[in-house]
Amino acid sequence: MPTQNQSLLDALNACVAACEHCASACLQEADVKMMVGCISLDRDCADICALTARFVARGSAHAQHLLRECAEVCKACGDECEKHGAHMQHCRECAEACRRCEEACRAGVGA
Repeated sequence: MPTQNQSLLDALNACVAACEHCASACLQEADVKMMVGCISLDRDCADICALTARFVARGSAHAQHLLRECAEVCKACGDECEKHGAHMQHCRECAEACRRCEEACRAGVGA
């Protein structure tokens, strides 16, 4: 595996963990209905980041397509989590991980 991909893989895996944690924590909130959009995006983001990491790690020719989609989903998830970040630390941490991952994916496109 090329070492230049390690920082990308680290960002993808960190985002998976943050999104999974956020979704689980959102399910424990008093008003779960208010968190449905966040939970849904957390799950989508975790899944696309995990899949993208596997494609990048194996050097797949299709990784570039996934990196573009992953950046888009990370942006959407980060935007949603930021809406709740002032009151919920797990959302704030997830938004930060999503922003780092979005940036890493965009940098990885064409690399």
